[in-house]
Amino acid sequence: MKIYDLSKELFSAAVYPGDPAPTKTPFYTIGAEKPCNLTVLTLGSHNGTHMDAPLHFIPNGRDMANVELKKCVGPCTVVEHSGLFGKRDAETALAAGTKRLLIKGEIELTVEGAKALAEGGLWFLGVEHTTVGTHETSPFVHRALLSAEIVLLESAVLRDVPAGEYFLSSAPLKMAGLDGSPCRPLLIDLEGEEPENAD
Repeated sequence: MKIYDLSKELFSAAVYPGDPAPTKTPFYTIGAEKPCNLTVLTLGSHNGTHMDAPLHFIPNGRDMANVELKKCVGPCTVVEHSGLFGKRDAETALAAGTKRLLIKGEIELTVEGAKALAEGGLWFLGVEHTTVGTHETSPFVHRALLSAEIVLLESAVLRDVPAGEYFLSSAPLKMAGLDGSPCRPLLIDLEGEEPENAD
C-alpha cells in the first residue's frame, strides 16, 4: 500500500489574494508554570489545501459540518490535463461512472465543463490551483459545481501522483456554519509499494 499526502503545509502555502493569512500564537509554553504547549490559531476557512462546502457560494447551502462524508471517502480517479477543461473533457472523465475526480495539471475549468461535471453526477472534484476557474469565471464555476453539492478540494498536491485509480480519504473538519475547511487529503494506492524508508 502506498499513501500520497495531497496537502500543503498550512503556514507556508500561498494565500489566495485578499484572503487572510494563517497565524499561530503560543498560549501556553512548557515551563515552570505550564506543563504543556498550547497554541492559538487564526486562519481563513480557505487557507492551504482546503475543501469548499456549498455554503461558500450558495445561500443556505450545506456547511462543512453537513457535507456528505460518502462523497469524501471512496474510489477516486486521477486524470492528467493541461489547458482548458471543458464539456467534452468532463464527459470523457466521467464516462466510466466516476464519482470522485482529481485533475492533475495546469488547467482552467470552464463554466461549460463545470456544468457537465454537475450534470454527470460527480460527487467530489479536486484541483491543484487555489481555486477553480479564473478570477473572472470562478463565481460561475463554483456555483455550477456547488449548486449540485459537489465537494471541492483546492490546492491539492498531485505532482507525484500518476494518473489512475485510487482510494481517497478527504474528510473535512466538522465545523458548523463554515463555508470551507483546511484538510489533509490522502490518496491510497492499495497495490503500490511503500517506500523502504517509510516510518
